[in-house]
Amino acid sequence: MSFSELGLTAELVRAVSEEGYSEPTPVQRQAIPVILQGSDVLAGAQTGTGKTAGFTLPLLHRLQQQPRAAGKKAPVRALILTPTRELAAQVGESVATYGKYLPLRSAIIFGGVSINPQISQLRRGVDILIATPGRLLDHIGQKTVDLSQLDILVLDEADRMLDMGFIRDIRKILALLPPIGREGRQNLLFSATFSDEIRQLASGLLHDPVHIEVARRNTTVETVTQRVHPVDRVRKPQLLSYLIGSNNWHQVLVFTRTKHGANRLAGQLEKDGITAAAIHGNKSQGARTRALADFKRGAVRVLVATDIAARGLDIDQLPHVVNFELPNIAEDYVHRIGRTGRAGNAGEAISLVCIDEHAFLRGIEKLIQQEIPKEIIEGFAPDPSIRAEPVFKQRQAPSPRSKRGGGAASKQGGQPDTRGNKHSRRKSGTAGNSTQTAAQRKRPQQGRSSRRPSAARPGS
Repeated sequence: MSFSELGLTAELVRAVSEEGYSEPTPVQRQAIPVILQGSDVLAGAQTGTGKTAGFTLPLLHRLQQQPRAAGKKAPVRALILTPTRELAAQVGESVATYGKYLPLRSAIIFGGVSINPQISQLRRGVDILIATPGRLLDHIGQKTVDLSQLDILVLDEADRMLDMGFIRDIRKILALLPPIGREGRQNLLFSATFSDEIRQLASGLLHDPVHIEVARRNTTVETVTQRVHPVDRVRKPQLLSYLIGSNNWHQVLVFTRTKHGANRLAGQLEKDGITAAAIHGNKSQGARTRALADFKRGAVRVLVATDIAARGLDIDQLPHVVNFELPNIAEDYVHRIGRTGRAGNAGEAISLVCIDEHAFLRGIEKLIQQEIPKEIIEGFAPDPSIRAEPVFKQRQAPSPRSKRGGGAASKQGGQPDTRGNKHSRRKSGTAGNSTQTAAQRKRPQQGRSSRRPSAARPGS
């Protein structure tokens, strides 16, 4: 089946063809005709299945069929909500790429950058708005965006938005939108998993939705080769540099558990003569954008990221993903390695696992229902005398002396300095940053049933 057989306009088929795609993926074959008919959709698909094009193409088609009146300011007719800045940028790129032959205007708004250029763009009129919840509410509060004539609403990565605590923001936004129903707004909810929370959200948002699920939940893509290299915790940086150098890897996405760890590892790789950059929630949006652009064009060999990048990074033919540290949330492993092996391309996912992370590894293998092959690299065999240490150390209570005013904690009213965590949580609610909650960081996942994989372009 071709894209033209799905009922898309010639302009859209031409744009898709120019990107090198000739046949739709399974989720696109199922979702596009249903969306073209105007039905609400509750859809789930694993990462790398082309989910983003599954809603952007029919959305563009429907707006093209109902052009705005000539000379009038374009009202926002389609709103796409995403949890992170990177995902918003990716979706916005897809809208621009596939809609390049259509007379439709789009804009991307998220936090971490000046709001003034966004206001100027909105004042000129926008048909399609891609936004993170926090920044959208900022614009609504300043009355710089009007959603009263919205025809189509898309919640992309809805499960991730709930995980990041955006449910209140989403409900505030929904309360401002036109009514739903057969004669009202069309609603599309895309999620990696269908948890009870997602189903509750869908029940109040969707009208008689069509359910689409093209793959078993939390499965990994077959085109990704997975492997575990056991190694001592202190020798991980050395092993990573050895793997990159000895295998002549030129584009590697590496995941760490913390922002500080990402900065430290990128610095160590640079000392080893390997160009590297870090991307995480504490980086400015400009720094994150530059790092990703440098990585895509090959100026940077290694991009070290926290889980903010597990969803929303769309890198064509990315060959290697490395888990420098295993995630404590088992589903995040699926999201991470889903950055490679996209659009049917082969990919490799390597995990460097020390004795401290064995429980995390067991939880991941239980989730994906397969054992990941283990291979010890010569010269890096783990020392059997080393004992496991807790990955997350408990914070010590203030001493009596510090409570009386004798220590640093007394400057914070007897409490440890947690300003960094508060700042991260505040940013994640307003700018779409993908940071874990404190509860998520503390609880190891030892095989618990998991929720949540990711977004993509036609085949990406």
